[in-house]
Amino acid sequence: MSAIAPKPRSQGHRALPTIIFMSRWLQVPLYLGLIVAQALYVFLFLKEVWHLTVTIGTLNETTIMLAVLGLIDVVMISNLLIMVIIGGYETFVSRLGIEGHPDEPEWLDHVNAGVLKVKLSMALISISSIHLLKTFIDADNRSSTSIMWQVAIHLAFLISAVAMAWVDRITSHGPTGPQHDTDHSN
Repeated sequence: MSAIAPKPRSQGHRALPTIIFMSRWLQVPLYLGLIVAQALYVFLFLKEVWHLTVTIGTLNETTIMLAVLGLIDVVMISNLLIMVIIGGYETFVSRLGIEGHPDEPEWLDHVNAGVLKVKLSMALISISSIHLLKTFIDADNRSSTSIMWQVAIHLAFLISAVAMAWVDRITSHGPTGPQHDTDHSN
């Protein structure tokens, strides 16, 4: 049986896949916009630290705790932005070319769309947890309905994250985890 060589594609047939493949570069302005958002969060963080520093003598413990939780929230959102910027660019646009760099994030070695989704969902849960903690600390100034909705939203994030992690596990390893060859016969 002889192998039939595939027909070479005409110039028109190669243009469409090339255009589709190159369209990934349209995401670059989106990542640059997220870098601008990151800079805005740095500004917001520094402004809040300055405000906390100059008013520290007039604040009670609860107010300071809420301000610090607000700072933590800004840091966590900033971390989320970094994961989206670096992980998204590396996954969907092009390699960053930082292999072997001493500052290369460890998680970047094994990033793919599934891992990125799970990491992002965990970051959202963490951010939601900070907001929920702030709400519980300041519960006297919140309505029961507002608190209930925040808890419900947080639970929705948790359930979504567990579902995404479970689906990622099934699609990458099967329902029982990585499959190992257990047949040791010769």
